[in-house]
Amino acid sequence: MAEPHPAPDPSHSSGAGSGGGAPRHRRPAPLLFEPSEAAPDDEHFFGLESLTDPQELLDRSTELVHAFRAAADRAQEYQAAAAAQLADPKRFDKLPDAAIADRGGWSEEYARKMIEFGKDLLKDRVPGTRPPGRE
Repeated sequence: MAEPHPAPDPSHSSGAGSGGGAPRHRRPAPLLFEPSEAAPDDEHFFGLESLTDPQELLDRSTELVHAFRAAADRAQEYQAAAAAQLADPKRFDKLPDAAIADRGGWSEEYARKMIEFGKDLLKDRVPGTRPPGRE
């Protein structure tokens, strides 16, 4: 039969409503072992290295290329939408094109193009939704 657990000691509570005084924070338990260090494995890339059939390898790697390109396009649309929002003159904290370019790692000319692209994306979307994708 299991022994009953003792009631928690209120003097060690970290909750705010425990009866006055500053809340006490518990210290983490000491580690009894060293966690193993996760070593990056450069030999494994989405399981492609284990494929032996060249046709299957070509098909799978092509799928990955398309997926990464689609993800990059989608991320770029989010960049553009964010740039347009940061450049919006209605914002009290509007940023100049140079500051947006600096944050994005772009030239000012490219930042202006991204801002315009973002404005186009934002005007076509329904409020509260994500930027439209390129379906």
